[in-house]
Amino acid sequence: MSKVVYEGWMVRYGRRKIGRSYIHMRYFVLEPRLLAYYKKKPQDYQVPIKTMLIDGNCRVEDRGLKAHHGHMVYVLSVYNKKEKHHRITMAAFNIQEALMWKEKIESVIDQHQESQVPNGQQYVSFEYKSGMDTGRTASSSDHESQYSAPEDEDASRRGLMRRTTIGNGPPESVLDWTKEFDAELANHNSDNQAFSRKHWRLLQCQNGLRIFEELLEVDYLPRSCSRAMKAVGVVEATCEEVFELVMSMDGTRYEWDCSFQYGSLVEEVDGHTAVLYHRLLLDWVVWPRDLCYVRYWRRNDDGSYVVLFRSREHENCGPQPGCVRAHLESGGYNIAPLKPRNGRPRTQVQHLIQIDLKGWGAGYLPAFQQHCLLQMLNSVAGLREWFSQTDERGVHTRIPVMVNMASSSLSLSKSGRSLHRSAFSLDQTNSVNRNSVLMDEDSDDDDEFQIAESEQEPETSKTETDVKKTEEEPAHNIDLSCFSGNLKRNENENARNCWRTSDGNNFKVRSKSFCDNKRKIPAGKHLMDLVAVDWFKDSKRIDHVARRKGCAAQVAAEKGLFSMVVNVQVPGSTHYSMVFYFVMKELVPGSLLQRFVDGDDEFRNSRLKLVPLVPKGSWIVRQSVGSTPCLLGKAVDCNYIRGPTYLEIDVDIGSSTVANGVLGLVIGVITSLVVEMAFLVQANTPEELPERLIGAVRVSHIELSSAIVPNLESDK
Repeated sequence: MSKVVYEGWMVRYGRRKIGRSYIHMRYFVLEPRLLAYYKKKPQDYQVPIKTMLIDGNCRVEDRGLKAHHGHMVYVLSVYNKKEKHHRITMAAFNIQEALMWKEKIESVIDQHQESQVPNGQQYVSFEYKSGMDTGRTASSSDHESQYSAPEDEDASRRGLMRRTTIGNGPPESVLDWTKEFDAELANHNSDNQAFSRKHWRLLQCQNGLRIFEELLEVDYLPRSCSRAMKAVGVVEATCEEVFELVMSMDGTRYEWDCSFQYGSLVEEVDGHTAVLYHRLLLDWVVWPRDLCYVRYWRRNDDGSYVVLFRSREHENCGPQPGCVRAHLESGGYNIAPLKPRNGRPRTQVQHLIQIDLKGWGAGYLPAFQQHCLLQMLNSVAGLREWFSQTDERGVHTRIPVMVNMASSSLSLSKSGRSLHRSAFSLDQTNSVNRNSVLMDEDSDDDDEFQIAESEQEPETSKTETDVKKTEEEPAHNIDLSCFSGNLKRNENENARNCWRTSDGNNFKVRSKSFCDNKRKIPAGKHLMDLVAVDWFKDSKRIDHVARRKGCAAQVAAEKGLFSMVVNVQVPGSTHYSMVFYFVMKELVPGSLLQRFVDGDDEFRNSRLKLVPLVPKGSWIVRQSVGSTPCLLGKAVDCNYIRGPTYLEIDVDIGSSTVANGVLGLVIGVITSLVVEMAFLVQANTPEELPERLIGAVRVSHIELSSAIVPNLESDK
């Protein structure tokens, strides 16, 4: 009998063909090469309900929180990227348990990846079904079919990162204020830093909290909206415990949030995004304020949690009688782990709010808005005191249930006054519902991770820079006048809807001595010249643009040049593609770039790196995008097309939840942004160092309306 890596009871979650969800308790067993589940704890040679081979091609997808009869479960989906129709979906009632299973499964996957056969051999997963199981109703969580419900439509997405998955990303322009973009602070010691000295100042200390105020005046917000303020405090609890309490909208919230009066779920968008209704309890004699906002959350690789808020109009949550609808421009929590002290866990909690409370009070009483902001920010102190007075630290609390707004939880009496049920009685009802849900337990229904380099490297010495320059290939003058794209080139600093070549020294790459001292140096000269940029749109995804007659890649081929085409595909109701054409005289035999161009997809995926920068734009967007290098080939699906004189890389942004998240932030304010991107092949050995940029581009204030529909008919 194989050694058992991990085992225990988990929840089977899925949807039937008719669209209704179900959950059952099942006993899961993880072995070094197998994941299986049973109706009961297995004895001897008991046949499992279902098994799945675990190998280096497997991935664990975080599907976030899902609701079933008002009950919240944390869902994981295990699948093989080569056979994505075959998957096992499992869930837990608390995050700690789900994360433990995720860690164990990923450790088994890592072992297989380390021992993977290098000769192009690929793992093949299999599905085992016993004769007892042939009559079992198929579920969309295990198999995809034409009857699959929308709940599992994200199962068709490709190339999700194994370690960092955050649902579909922040919707539209929900702002992620939790990531520092400042290059001076972009190192591993400043990930949990409370503020950037460049943008925040300490306003006051209150109730054991530091209260900060945003320094910069910004022009993209309404004049009536206050500056952002945030409270920073330390809570003696784990990140998971704090996160579960922050996500609650039940009676427990009354015990730590003095500004909370009532809350309910309006719509569950996906496992990481929901639309909520929230009524504030403010201690001023004014009309009550309420909010309808999008809440998005994710868990980072370092164990921290990010919860983001932003106001949103919703057809099922219109203005409520007797309330003034406030506008939440940005807000949320950043929950980051600290080192334990005296054996007790510690967590740093940042709570940011930028809100326009509306009404005459906000306009004529300046102290009103600031007082209410401080009252709301004091919830961090409430969290700290709640945990300090709780003895049941070893008990894993379940994720609190939110009451759906459509269930008459918010109704109007004949007099026009709003009524809502007691949250405590609702909790009791949900407890009964849960017992009834799990009574049918015996029913038969049923890329490796992104490598982020956030460390800030010290400045290199003149000697190292000189060594790098001596290793550059000789420059070749290429006549750029014969190349053109529909997006115009403009060297003017203030130009709009254009591109230009970015200075390589804006980016830092691995030095010749990186293996010894981890030092980085300015990238310097590019290996290839950026000659044209196209900006396309279509009703479907735009693939293989290098076949388009008259494009820069074909012009380069006619002149005996080699080109690399990077096609960044942006999903949506209208699909966009921004295409960059890099050109050089010829590939240097034996060089890292030549091995990348002529290598297999596995090698390309393990080496293709992107370094982003946002030199112009709101600081909140710059925080979200950051400047952290990532292995692009392992973060998203990259389709490589090797032509006689070119290599095209189709980068499918829609295949990654992380990239989709950044895209959701940027696309809504793209006309106000200046973005720089550098592409390179990662160097891992001393022989391959120092790293060189393939090329870098700067795009400024792009207009979506300027994209054109391409004619991709190849010249036969």
